[in-house]
Parts: sequence; C-alpha cells; structure tokens
Amino acid sequence: MNNRTALYTLMSVWFFWGFIAASNGILIPMFKEQFHLQQWQSQLVDFAFYAAYFVGSILYFLVSAALKGDILNRIGYRQGIMYGFIISAVGTLLFIPAASLQSFPLLLGGLFVVGLGFSLQQTSTQPFMIALGDPATGAHRINLGGAVNNLGTTIGPVLISFVIFGSVGDAAPEGVGIEAVKMPFLVIGVIFILFALFFRFSKLPTITNDEDVQIGIGVLKYPQLVLGMIAIFCYVGAEVTIGSNLGEYLKKTQNLDSSQISEYISLFWGSMMMGRWTAALSNFNFKPAIKTLLTFVTPFVAFGVVLFVNSLRGSDVSPLYTYAFCVLIIIAAFFAAQEKPIRTMVLFSLLGGVAMVIGMLTSGQVALFAFISGGLFCSVLWPCIFSLATAGLGKYTNQGSAYLIMMILGGAVVPVTQGALADSIGIELSYVVPLLCFAYLLFFGIRVQTVLKHQGLDFDRDVAVKAGH
Repeated sequence: MNNRTALYTLMSVWFFWGFIAASNGILIPMFKEQFHLQQWQSQLVDFAFYAAYFVGSILYFLVSAALKGDILNRIGYRQGIMYGFIISAVGTLLFIPAASLQSFPLLLGGLFVVGLGFSLQQTSTQPFMIALGDPATGAHRINLGGAVNNLGTTIGPVLISFVIFGSVGDAAPEGVGIEAVKMPFLVIGVIFILFALFFRFSKLPTITNDEDVQIGIGVLKYPQLVLGMIAIFCYVGAEVTIGSNLGEYLKKTQNLDSSQISEYISLFWGSMMMGRWTAALSNFNFKPAIKTLLTFVTPFVAFGVVLFVNSLRGSDVSPLYTYAFCVLIIIAAFFAAQEKPIRTMVLFSLLGGVAMVIGMLTSGQVALFAFISGGLFCSVLWPCIFSLATAGLGKYTNQGSAYLIMMILGGAVVPVTQGALADSIGIELSYVVPLLCFAYLLFFGIRVQTVLKHQGLDFDRDVAVKAGH
C-alpha cells in the first residue's frame, strides 16, 4: 500500500469522530428535556465525551511508563487505531442497558468509553498522517482528514435525529423517549467492530517513531508544545461550545424544540466541512487557475451538501440560503491566508472572534448566522495548531501528540462553563466564552511564529517553498 492509499484509508477514521461528536448536539437538548436538566447539566454530555480524551492520554503515559517505552512504538499506529475502535464499540453498546434503565449517568458513561477509544485513535492517526509525507505539509494532509470528518459532522445530526425521532417532519412524534437511542448506537457499535477488523487485516505501512524516547515531561521544554496545548484546549472548547449551546440558543430565541434544530446543528458542523474541503485542495496538484476556481466553488458545493442532506429529512432549507454571505467571507479569508499555517491561525482566529461579537450585539438571523459561522473560522485551525505545536519535537513527537490530544479536555470544560454562564446571564451573552477562546488562538498564532523562528523554523516560508507557491 503506497502512502497516498494509506492516507485515504486513514481518512475514513475521521468520519466517525465527526459523526459522534456532532450528534451530541442532538442528544444534549433531548436529554435536557427527558431528564429535566439545567443547561450546565445538559453540557455534561460533552464533558463525559471530551474528558475521555484527557483520561485516555493520561492512560497512554501511564502504560508507556510501565512498559519503559512509548506504547505506540511497540504496537504501531495501525494497531493503536484498531484497539481504539474496539474500545469505542464497547461504549456505544453501553447505550442499550443505559436506555433500558433510563440512566443519565450510564449514558454519560457510554459516551466516556466512546471518547476513550477516540483518544487512542487520534493519538495514533494524526502523527501517522504527518509521517506519510513532509512534516512541513502535514497540516495539508490533516485538513484532508478534516474534510472527511466534517462530512460525518454534517450527516450525523440529521441521521441521528431522523432515527431517534422517526419522522421526516419538523415535529417529533409524541412518546419518543430515551429508549429511542438504542438502535442507532447499536448499529454504530457494529460498524466500529467491522472497522477494527478492517484495520487488523489492512496493509497499511508500519510506521513508528523508532528513536529512543524517555517517558516523562521532557517534551514540555518545547514552548511551542505548551502554547499549542492551551491552543488545542481553547480551539476544541470554542468549536464544541458554540455547537452544543446552539440548541438552547434556538430554543430561547427561535422557540424551537430538540426535534427542530438538526438543520442548524448540521449547518454549524457543515460550516466546518466547507472550510476543510476547501483547505484540502492543497493536497492536489491543480493548475493555479483551476485551484483558484475550485477555491470559489468547493465551499459552495459543501454548502449544497448541507442543504441537500437536510432537505432529505423534509426540512425547509430556504431560511439557510442567506448563509451564503458567510461562505463568501471564508473564501476571501482563504485567498488572504495563502495556505500559510501561521497566517491562517491569525486571520481565522480574528474572524472567529469578530463573529462572536456580532452574534452578541445583534439579534435574529444575523446573530444566529454569526454564531454558526464560528464553524467556518474554526474549520482549519486544528491542523495549523497541531503541526505548529509538534514542529521540531523530533523523537518527542508521539508524546507531544498525546499531550495535545489530552487538551481536547477543552471540549469538556468550556461547554459546561458556558452552560453555567447561560443559566446566570442568558444564552446570548454566554457566547463571550468562545470569544475568549478565539482571543487566545489569535495570541497563539502571533506568539508561536517568534518561538519557532528562535529554533530556526519558519513554517510559513517552508510551506510556501515546499508547496510550490
């Protein structure tokens, strides 16, 4: 299997990360209604799921320390992905007894175990993808995976909502309860097991970081990693909290219930897809004129996918047409960023912060689409942070990756923080939380450039040279 085929195989894993993560946006308002929760309590859905990434990373370090060596260097990235799928399958199957017992804590436990599996998958997959080519263009390959990830995030909320509520209309039928989550998660669990078998027998290349690594905190001597860890915390926190609190925002400002929000949740995660599909163009050797045309066309194709998927459910998608204006803004941002990781970090973080300010200061469709557009500006930040934070780590790359995955903890802490703030000052003003996250991401983009240059690394220059621009 050549590196290009291996890359496409790894991209399939990203679909499931997105499918489950975005589907939490449907489960949150449903659980809130069924279990009579406060807003902050409903955000425990995200807390359970994303806290598992932190715990999973801690377990990675403990096992590696016990074995006196990096566990992924012993089992290989491919085996790490396989075991991750098996763990996640166990978590999805826990939904069956949890739903039968009407147990909110056990449902959270199921999501936690799914997240544990995803933690191992992510710790294995992303350095694997970077290792398949030049590290300086690793962000481009991760963007390609992100493009598939957000196909999952777009389809997930609509499909899960349809299966749970059993209707193509806008209203959920009477009597739909917690037991309705059994079937979709049973099917997902079976799919996870099948993918574990696929990776067990696949012919992916065996790639490890074979240098002798001392397990510990030595990697924290690299300031780009420490800055990047905080950036991952803020990035994932912003991405998750915007989408997870969107259901409450729609309920308070649009008077919609949990069965009527899937098109907006889908549009938020679809916004991530618009950005990542466009960023993924860097992986192909298009002629300049063709690439310019595709930079205009691709985000609108992704927008069309969002509209099409929602129309299949019977939703009226005409209120979403105005969002095309936001799509034009991200197209302009791509041309201004010129595919350079640091410039992309600065520009997209700034635009994300501006979107949150507009959302808090306005109302109606302008405010709604401003908050949703946070997905557009989050869309390409992950690969920028990941590649910049692991730049120059050498033999510590696996450990650095695990530390970064650990900070997905932001997806657990930030939504609960916003939920608690929403209970006290209102859902609209609570979006100051993702605003603060974007502010740090802007700082990271500015600061990491200086840090890397002091180490003789100029990422924007290297990418420009090696990508042929």
